[in-house]
Amino acid sequence: MASRLWASRAASYLRISAFNRGFASVVKDFKYADSHEWVKVEGNSAVVGITDHAQDHLGDVVYVELPEVGAAVTQGGSFGAVESVKATSDINSPVSGKVVEVNEELSNSPGLVNASPYETGWIIKVEMSDNGELKSLMDSDQYSKFCEEEDASH
Repeated sequence: MASRLWASRAASYLRISAFNRGFASVVKDFKYADSHEWVKVEGNSAVVGITDHAQDHLGDVVYVELPEVGAAVTQGGSFGAVESVKATSDINSPVSGKVVEVNEELSNSPGLVNASPYETGWIIKVEMSDNGELKSLMDSDQYSKFCEEEDASH
């Protein structure tokens, strides 16, 4: 325990992270669904993608099935799929609303989901119909704990 405390203090001094997480990164201001999608809220619109944890478990993404612009999505409902070398997985919307934009880049470069899940690998943008749904999603700390518990049970 003393060596861990020393390492933590040394890391603090050097301004690096000493936490050994058993999963990938999370973004502090995003909200997360238990099905491993993230949402970045910008006013009444939301950007949606799959988490770093999800893409890490999927492996190399080779195809992303995108919805049509104008399609209605519901919280917890499937709107597309991600196909990887390991498996195909549904993508569920963390919020309800209308799809206002899809990331067309994913048609030619599905690997963006792996390379940059929180930035260039976003999947859809949604005009939210009920901001109150955000209360049922996890913050970054809750999602990190959720991933740790999920990985420990497998």
